[in-house]
Amino acid sequence: MTVERIDYQAGGVRGKGALVWNEKVAGKRPLLLVMPNWLGVTDNAIRRAQKMAGDKYVAFVGCMYGEGKTCAGPPTSQEWMMAVRADRVEGRKRVNAALATLVAEADKRGIGDAGRKAAVGFCFGGGNVLELARSGAALDAVVCLHGDLQTALPAKKGDIKAAVFVIHGSKDPVAPKADRDALEAELDGSGANWQMLDFGGRLHSFAEEETMMKGIAAFDAGAAHQTYRMLDDFIQDAFNKKL
Repeated sequence: MTVERIDYQAGGVRGKGALVWNEKVAGKRPLLLVMPNWLGVTDNAIRRAQKMAGDKYVAFVGCMYGEGKTCAGPPTSQEWMMAVRADRVEGRKRVNAALATLVAEADKRGIGDAGRKAAVGFCFGGGNVLELARSGAALDAVVCLHGDLQTALPAKKGDIKAAVFVIHGSKDPVAPKADRDALEAELDGSGANWQMLDFGGRLHSFAEEETMMKGIAAFDAGAAHQTYRMLDDFIQDAFNKKL
């Protein structure tokens, strides 16, 4: 798999993301934006993008902090994340810039099919792809994995163009049931085509192997296996207008 680091303008910062594709596959492939968790564009985030891209997609790991910055976790990750969340307009500029960069860089290399676009986000990144959808971005599917569901700028009728899939743990303390209920009401009110699935008893970050925060976040191999399969099925069905 080829991994190429890409510098681009992302709102008020210079982003540094990672373009990922299998150089041995001929022809143009659909585009998959991957927004990472609160640690930034880490090696783990890039490996997840490689796994999801496989032979099927051209993927891009977007940068929300600028300069491809990464950290080891709290308190730094909390501070960086909250700074972005405090300005949803700027945050939307950054995630939309990541999508635009994916389209432009894949087109430049002759490997991307810009007519088929999807976005997947993990945790903080899940919140970012929801903001991408709320902003009215033109893409087929958005998948939020154990993400931040709250927003200061809820979608209005007709705002959301993408089909939305939210996958969550029922015991996730980061985004409790009240947040899921509020998101359901928002998505219904916007007229979005959406689905939500809860994994019973799972905590936060169940689809990320390196995650462990006692009582808060824990990897779950079974839920992760099903999640990656279901998100791919959802995206393919969105591309084929079957949702």
